[in-house]
Amino acid sequence: MILALAVGACAPQRVAKDQPESQPPPAERGPSVSTESTLPPETAEPAEPVPPGGDLTEPDAEAKVALLLPLSGRHAQVGAAMLNAAQLALFDIPEDRFALIVRDTGGSPQGAQAAARDALAEGASLILGPLFATSVRAMASEAQRAGVNVISFSNDNSVAGGGIFVMGLDPQAQVDRVVDYAGLQGLRQFAILSPATAYGNTVVRAMQGAVLRNGAQLSRAVTYDPAIGDASAEVRSLAEYDRRRQALIAERQRLSGRGDAVSRRALRDLEGRDTFGPPNFEAVMLPAGGRALLALAPLLPYYDVDPGEVRFLGTALWDDSQLGTEPALIGGWFAAPPPHLWQGFRNRYQETFGSVPPRIASLAYDATALASVLAGRAFAERKPTAFDLESVTQPSGFSGTDGIFRFLPTGQSQRGLAVLEMQRGGFKVRDPAPQTFDQLLF
Repeated sequence: MILALAVGACAPQRVAKDQPESQPPPAERGPSVSTESTLPPETAEPAEPVPPGGDLTEPDAEAKVALLLPLSGRHAQVGAAMLNAAQLALFDIPEDRFALIVRDTGGSPQGAQAAARDALAEGASLILGPLFATSVRAMASEAQRAGVNVISFSNDNSVAGGGIFVMGLDPQAQVDRVVDYAGLQGLRQFAILSPATAYGNTVVRAMQGAVLRNGAQLSRAVTYDPAIGDASAEVRSLAEYDRRRQALIAERQRLSGRGDAVSRRALRDLEGRDTFGPPNFEAVMLPAGGRALLALAPLLPYYDVDPGEVRFLGTALWDDSQLGTEPALIGGWFAAPPPHLWQGFRNRYQETFGSVPPRIASLAYDATALASVLAGRAFAERKPTAFDLESVTQPSGFSGTDGIFRFLPTGQSQRGLAVLEMQRGGFKVRDPAPQTFDQLLF
């Protein structure tokens, strides 16, 4: 059964924010302790291991969870929004004996490592964050030495494993979902136009696998340098514009030489055309978002890739209603979390903080709510620890503002994604997200 992260009006939980470093007090001499044991060493019972962060069955025990975010540096605005979202979760999911230890990573691997070390020294028994894969790699050894699990906000599965869980939206899952749906609609010839970045390369590999699994064909795969800002040459290549242009010239010459009524009518039909024949794909994946996508999308119809004949596909980077202002994207399909859940979170965030949250803020809300729920369950069941592997990876999963999700023992995550269609000013749900993991086929 799915564990719902229920919403309610609740009192805020204690949040321990980053404090200035201070010198430790001088060590005091304590009473002498005898080294003799009342039992011979060979018969002494081994002590029970103490869970990371302490035993929660103790009367005054408190579940301490670290939240590592870039609260300074170039990503400080995103970090601040994620902290707001985490605090909103603490209002919604109450647990009196729960403390959130907030630490600033500065957006750097070194900062993440120092933040993790500091939070673990304060007794954190779970780490939420950091945001970037490079920061996750830098702090992983700190958490692993302490035996503390990490729920990172990265979407890079290469950091998963060894107690590191990836909560970010997996690009491969998004590609699988939308390509599977397109395949069910009868599409068999695919292309991809991706940025030459780590993210773009991940999507290309995912696209190759998804197309193969569907018994389809990846006809064209073209990459472009996003730093240049103009992908005209790459789009022209993807569309095989020059070949199709020459085909048009050859067809006009052929028809002009015949002179019969049918040929003259066919010749008139070619007036105003730039190319002859469709591109050799029925759908094209565009793994970009924001301004980059708004600059890229119009180039395809310019080079005679008609969105009325070729289905444009995208990833969760398309989850932005402002992209519906671009005519070329109208009717495109992409995979993303259920939009109505995000909209509810977005509205509550805006009412509370007076601004619209970045899309990634939902990860901080769901992770914090999950930690509070697991802590409450541990206290109710008198478990010594709340965030062990069994608790984090329960097969039934969890439900949050991005729909259902669960963590696998490998550190990867699975999500229930919807297939959405881009419309002017919003989205239409083409295929709803599953409500349980029994409905998932992967």
